[in-house]
Amino acid sequence: MTFSLLQFGCGNMGGAMLSGWLAAGFDPAAFIVVDPMLAEAPAGVQLLREAPEGALPADVVLLGFKPQQFAASAPAIAPHVGEGTLLLSILAGVDIATLRAAFPQAAAIVRVMPNLAAAIGKSPIALYGAAEGALRERTEVLMAPLGPAEWLAEEGAMDIVTALAGSGPAFVYRFIDALAEGAATLGLPRAQADRLALAMVEGAAALATSASAAPGELARRVASPGGTTEAGLKVLDADQRLAALITATLRAARDRSAELTEAARK
Repeated sequence: MTFSLLQFGCGNMGGAMLSGWLAAGFDPAAFIVVDPMLAEAPAGVQLLREAPEGALPADVVLLGFKPQQFAASAPAIAPHVGEGTLLLSILAGVDIATLRAAFPQAAAIVRVMPNLAAAIGKSPIALYGAAEGALRERTEVLMAPLGPAEWLAEEGAMDIVTALAGSGPAFVYRFIDALAEGAATLGLPRAQADRLALAMVEGAAALATSASAAPGELARRVASPGGTTEAGLKVLDADQRLAALITATLRAARDRSAELTEAARK
């Protein structure tokens, strides 16, 4: 499928998506990036410092900047979103109604929630929108190189997915760091603890992805009765402390996403 994509904003997340597309073999000439701060664009990708006054003939427009910049940026972007345009937005907290009010001419609007693993094709991607037929197919073709995509039935689920799949990598990184820090506290050299923690998590995640058993069952299989793993799990499971901590963490991220949505509507 051939297309042209006009991308407004190419920071960490927008840059990860662009990297994923280029790594998958998409033609760099199909992309135009508008970003006043980006030092340079990947080879073959056109970089503009500001939105041009005349409309650019792009099939897809991606909103890839910070959601707090939406109100100020939307008027300059609107002329580039025409009747045939597929509008993709990764702006957390900016709902479809707000996007439709700002871009009434768009043929379809789809909210996209990826994470930084899109750069290596390993990001879970949540999609919500009313794209039909060829526009839905185009959305799925664009997402395929970035990772497995899931269409959501309700927009409200975006806040939960933002917490789980969008913010989730930071929580996993913090857990890896805590594992290494704990091992270092108990006497292992920190650099060695870091390497072992990273390798362990990589292997565990790969096995969980390929296994037919659920992660909870895999944990049970690792834990021999009366063994070392069981002793550690008893600490994590006592009073449901790990489950309670994770639920509170996700709730805080979800609620902040909902707050951003309300702020964007005003």
